Amino acid sequence: MEEILRSLAQGEITVEEAVKTLRTDAIREIGEIARLDTGRWNRRGVPEVILASGKASEDVAELAIEMAKEHGIALVSRMNDENVEAINKAIRGEDLTFEYNGKAKMAVIRQKDHNINFKGKIGIITAGTSDITVAEEARVVASAMGCEVIVAYDVGVAGIHRLFEPLSMMMEADIAVIIVVAGMEGALPSVVASVVDVPVIGLPTSVGYGAGGKGLSALLSMLQSCSGGVAVVNIDNGIGAGIFAGLIARRVNERKNDAGMQIR
Repeated sequence: MEEILRSLAQGEITVEEAVKTLRTDAIREIGEIARLDTGRWNRRGVPEVILASGKASEDVAELAIEMAKEHGIALVSRMNDENVEAINKAIRGEDLTFEYNGKAKMAVIRQKDHNINFKGKIGIITAGTSDITVAEEARVVASAMGCEVIVAYDVGVAGIHRLFEPLSMMMEADIAVIIVVAGMEGALPSVVASVVDVPVIGLPTSVGYGAGGKGLSALLSMLQSCSGGVAVVNIDNGIGAGIFAGLIARRVNERKNDAGMQIR
């Protein structure tokens, strides 16, 4: 960083070249544990999510705290009770807050003075209550990216009359995109996409049994959707859906702000 700044001061590189170099060099090694991509927020507006599964709890805590100190916020996914205990213990004496979502099994560690700026609205709908765990994973990520998230759970096609009131509420709130979470036959994204004018992200879950169990039927059904405007992420990939929705919402929000400035 010192070399880059010196080159900039001496006029050897432009501001744009300095920014690009700093972004591409923003990889920080934490001992022998992992390489944290601390510059991802600046490059893409997307957080690096630390996967707790398969890691020692102490390592997860160290990675999370280092990321939070570096960028103000850290996200940890697929946690267990040992991970939660290790982080709670490790942040004692640190100027950090720890928020754990038990349904999503995700945590957000933040510096106490870290503020999340509002960058748009998204909706999340689940077909059933069994899909809420994955939906909450998407909600945690999108919220950390600065999105206001409006949710409606358990409104699947088995009782289709439950869908339209919350869907109308979301459209009145001017959301930019809807994540539709469903297992079993995965029909709900097609239904939603047929009545709204915003993008729909199909998020299949591993809820189901028999020949189409573990989310396969839901995934294939969403990929075969005859309603236009449906993009599909992998089975149980709430993080991917949350990031995708957050990026769309941010871009829509930026364009609205730009249009408002031009009108004024």
